[in-house]
Amino acid sequence: MTDVNRPPGERIGGWTRLVTARPRLSLLVALLFTALAVVAGSGVADRLSGGGWEDPASQSSYATKALEKRFPASQPNLLLLVDGGGKKVDDPAVATEARALAKKLSGEESVTGVTSYWDTGASALRSKDRGEAIIAARITGDETAAGKALERIAPDYRGQHGPVEVSVGGPVAVKQEMQTTIQEDLLRAEMMALPVTLVLLVMVFGSAVAALLPLGIGVIAILGTDAVLRVLTEFTDVSVFAQNLTTALGLGLAIDYALFIVRRFREELSAGGETLPAVAATLRTAGRTVLFSALTVAVSLAAMMVFPQYFLRSFAYAGIAVVLIAAAAALVVLPAALVLLGDRVNKWDLTRLLRRGRRADAAAKGAEPGAGWGRFARLVMRRAPVFALATVAGLVALGLPFLRVEFGTADDRQLPSSAESHVVQQHIRDGFAGGPGGGVEILAEGKPGAAALADYSAKVSALPGVLRVDSPAGRFADGHQLGKPGPAEAARAAGGAAYLSVQPKGEPVEPATQDLVRDIRAQSPPFQTSVTGTAAVLVDTKESLGDRTPWAGAIIIAVTLLLVFLLTGSLLIPLQAVLLNALSLTAMFGAMVWVFQEGHLSGPLAFTSSGDIETTLPVLMFCVAFGLSMDYGVFLLSRIKEEYERTGNHEAAVEFGLRRTGGLITAAALILAVVMVAIGTSRVTNTKMLGLGIALAVLMDAMVVRSLLVPAVMKLTGRATWWAPGPLRRLHTRFGLSEGESAPGSDTPSGGASGDAPGGSSGDAAGEADTDAASGKGRRRDRVSIR
Repeated sequence: MTDVNRPPGERIGGWTRLVTARPRLSLLVALLFTALAVVAGSGVADRLSGGGWEDPASQSSYATKALEKRFPASQPNLLLLVDGGGKKVDDPAVATEARALAKKLSGEESVTGVTSYWDTGASALRSKDRGEAIIAARITGDETAAGKALERIAPDYRGQHGPVEVSVGGPVAVKQEMQTTIQEDLLRAEMMALPVTLVLLVMVFGSAVAALLPLGIGVIAILGTDAVLRVLTEFTDVSVFAQNLTTALGLGLAIDYALFIVRRFREELSAGGETLPAVAATLRTAGRTVLFSALTVAVSLAAMMVFPQYFLRSFAYAGIAVVLIAAAAALVVLPAALVLLGDRVNKWDLTRLLRRGRRADAAAKGAEPGAGWGRFARLVMRRAPVFALATVAGLVALGLPFLRVEFGTADDRQLPSSAESHVVQQHIRDGFAGGPGGGVEILAEGKPGAAALADYSAKVSALPGVLRVDSPAGRFADGHQLGKPGPAEAARAAGGAAYLSVQPKGEPVEPATQDLVRDIRAQSPPFQTSVTGTAAVLVDTKESLGDRTPWAGAIIIAVTLLLVFLLTGSLLIPLQAVLLNALSLTAMFGAMVWVFQEGHLSGPLAFTSSGDIETTLPVLMFCVAFGLSMDYGVFLLSRIKEEYERTGNHEAAVEFGLRRTGGLITAAALILAVVMVAIGTSRVTNTKMLGLGIALAVLMDAMVVRSLLVPAVMKLTGRATWWAPGPLRRLHTRFGLSEGESAPGSDTPSGGASGDAPGGSSGDAAGEADTDAASGKGRRRDRVSIR
């Protein structure tokens, strides 16, 4: 049976028929999908990896893998810190016990390259006060296999052994402890965020039934993404940090999309519509905006695919999956649920009495829903130059600390100060002249001769910033040989290759050490060399990100410009959207440096500042925060565009857009901020920075950029805001996309959403019906839409 004779506002499109014809079947399929996702995603946390910051095609990555294969002792990833318990490490009893531990460790499966102070006498393996010394080894295999091996053997070595106390550290211990900590923190964050989010949703909707719907969509998105990540771990490495993004975006975006759809549906019902036509109208309007918003967020996250570091690529995998699943659930599962619920979506109204009082007051004053936001928009537009300049100046000032940014690598200081692997590394930093893993390693290939190695070692030792060079030819400093090669030096050459260890005078990743890496690479010995080490990895990572960041930025900007043009048909609005989105992120980047690099608030926030920012994190935070900012930008622009098409009044359209979406965007931003702050309670510094930084960016975007800067800028640009040259207008007419009704030749109801005034009642945000009646004829257009 067709719907040709229905009034335009009640026409049921093909998509609506598809998702609502058998609503119980749709919900059953969703339930089966969720159950399969639980099974498919089980154990995903155990298969995630703790690294991924290096470029696998870089020189340092090649050298690291080659050294691990040829000279495992050169790349220790397991350190046993042996404390003499008040005795010196050369005490016979201490030395006997330590040698026994080293011998036992060398017999462990998957362990190779065991060295210790007691076997080599190397001063780098002994503390300056001679109270502690190190046993170093290499656990073979990839990160997952090495972590499992550590779990198996660590309990046998940790703790008291006769006169000595042993602590377990090293890179493999750091990664293992970081992975365990993140999993525990993520579970705690979910337990914190879910009840608070539910309370906020009840306050926004008023109805407990309506409030449960967004959480249901969020659960589907999170479980579905976990299943996707579990499958991906069979083919590629996936970072453990990606699970944090899955939880945050799964809840945040699902709630955003469900808020928009459920609220529009309730408005259609409040206007006197029946259930099925109300669902159809909701999908034609809010559904289009949700689809469009999901595309913009997915594109921002997909841009991280251009980077070779699997840390960043993992966030692209998780982000794209969670966005698409959340949007699909909002556009398929949610309409089916709304068809079955009908007006029962308003049941269990827990704020009825309070909201009645506020409505009575508003009615007595003659106020429309969202009137406070309307007055605020008019105020901003009356003083548009002042608000625009003040807001831009304030945002720029908040971002100025980022000019002092120093980039580094993630290390043990990401963990809480009480973590065992952090304690071990801190002891090495504070008490040792130069421990394993802190220097620069050079792999020499091509059958280097003894004389050539000696000459090269002397030249390297004469470079600025070099304390000492250990090579097969002996030990060198200041361009001179300090001693003849012994058994330890002889072990540095085998199978036509050799390796040299360069001990820098400064910290492992400070700028001087990075310059030293570049100076070493600039040498031209008569054999092939490859340089690795912490500083070399950082140099290669910075170069890799520098090469690819412009491409990622170009992808985000180009696709954003295109999508916003398809939404608005304007040449200027897409440019405004990109620039204002970028401005909304300045506070986040400034706070990143002021708080986490420089250590302000490190006490209250319980983290240890390393004095730098992990190199990949700003890229990640930009992509995530930019996508979320566009999410709110689309919600606002779609309603402004809808009203402008209806009335042709630019200022009234801007006021309408803020009045109808101000409360919605603020509520959505607050809920997402709650989720991100819960993530930000993590004990791992990078996760803390990610959660708190994006929470700040989201709040700044919703409460400053969307509320102040957008209406001020649109007032200043006036009707020129909507201008586009003829060819682009025709392109938009053919392929454009908007939230307003677009049935050919039909009357076009505005159907806008009501919004809160700043500080207004959540009851208004919960679903007041629009009071503006639509007028005028709709324009005949072929649109990309959900119909």
